[in-house]
Amino acid sequence: MVKQFFDAESNFSKYILLGIGAALVIGIINGSFYTVNTDERAVVTRFGEFSRTAEPGLHFKLPFGIEAVSTPKVTTVFKEEFGFRTLKAGVESQYDRRDFSSESLMLCGDLSVADVQWIVQYRIIDPQKYLFNIRDHRKMLRDVAEAVVRREVGDSSVDEVLTERRMEINELVEDGMQKILDDYESGLFVVTVKMQDVNPPDPVKHAFNEVNAAQQEKEKLINSAKKEYNEIIPKKRGEAQKMVQQAEAYAVKRVNEAEGDAGRFREIYNNYKNSKDVTRTRMYLEAVNEAFPEIGQLNIIDKEVESLLPHMNLNKKEESK
Repeated sequence: MVKQFFDAESNFSKYILLGIGAALVIGIINGSFYTVNTDERAVVTRFGEFSRTAEPGLHFKLPFGIEAVSTPKVTTVFKEEFGFRTLKAGVESQYDRRDFSSESLMLCGDLSVADVQWIVQYRIIDPQKYLFNIRDHRKMLRDVAEAVVRREVGDSSVDEVLTERRMEINELVEDGMQKILDDYESGLFVVTVKMQDVNPPDPVKHAFNEVNAAQQEKEKLINSAKKEYNEIIPKKRGEAQKMVQQAEAYAVKRVNEAEGDAGRFREIYNNYKNSKDVTRTRMYLEAVNEAFPEIGQLNIIDKEVESLLPHMNLNKKEESK
């Protein structure tokens, strides 16, 4: 019986050892392979020190914590919001009702205060720098963004921030942030910076809106006057130019006619000097030729005719005209 007990215990120990060995093998296999998704890049560390990076796919690493793997997402675009928080995005987005004015209230270059809300979109371009050079990436990015935005807003008037320089300020903030992030070797890339809402603070919003309304009314009147000016003045200038051109054309016509008449008179006078009788006769015939068509019917009566009526045919009035 004692022998059978020790034999059974020996078999049980073997089973335990086999189970431990199988679990160890499975643990080694599971801990030696890892998968990198298509939107990730793997950073492998050996005893906490950087070893290598890995592209998407199945890879091998040393087990038992000798090598560890971090897989930051390098294609995902992250977003940070300033002055507001979105709880649920969609057709009717829901926003956090808490006060974030400590982020959004800024002093402009004309000493006016503006409530500026904006977003920053960024992504990871260097996983190694991202993991090893910066401890708190989100806080660092938010601090850099707030510092650069306050600097650019402080260099602009409140009107420029509200209207005309918004796009320019977005670009300046984007470039300024990227320069600082590159100096920090953060491994981050700023995709875009966009100002969302820029408003005056609530206590002065009503007065500011009235000023804006007055300015818009002023611009409306100025634009209306310019429109009327552009419609009337060119038309009147065209009419004046037309009258000037007509007068100039009439002057040229009269001068040409006068010069032609003078030249014709000189020609007649020269002909008259050379042959007075011929010229006098020709002029007489030309005058008669011009006068006869205006006379109509012409009756030449011999003074010796005793009875005139039978020859005049007075009944045909139309022919005598």
